[in-house]
Amino acid sequence: MKHNKQGQEPHRLMTSTSNKYRSKFEASIAATLHAKNVAFTYESIRLDYTLEGTYVPDFILPSGVLVEAKGHLRTEDRRKLRAVKTQHPHLDIRLCFQNANEKISKKKNSMRYHEWCDRNGFKWCHKVIPADWYG
Repeated sequence: MKHNKQGQEPHRLMTSTSNKYRSKFEASIAATLHAKNVAFTYESIRLDYTLEGTYVPDFILPSGVLVEAKGHLRTEDRRKLRAVKTQHPHLDIRLCFQNANEKISKKKNSMRYHEWCDRNGFKWCHKVIPADWYG
């Protein structure tokens, strides 16, 4: 089997629409390609990208800790925080939530803000910045 430019083994070629797609629209495109005998792969590579922007932390403590105060942790906030952390791993970015138990979305099994922080390696607090963060 051939490998792609990243040295990864590509996903198998799709020959029918019986496989699951992320949407009905994608499935309809796959069905059309299949009907026209066009060989294709589906979501077979991953491409890194960098978001352009400027991050301005809410608070910088004497210890050098950067604190982001959040009432709501929106999708764009999560994306920005992950990008800044990845591109500036030497920074100690922490979040202080108005409600750390708030769910990220209205879905039944949605993770809570503090769970997102734990999963993504951010220290966090609920309502009040702990004294040990001061330095």
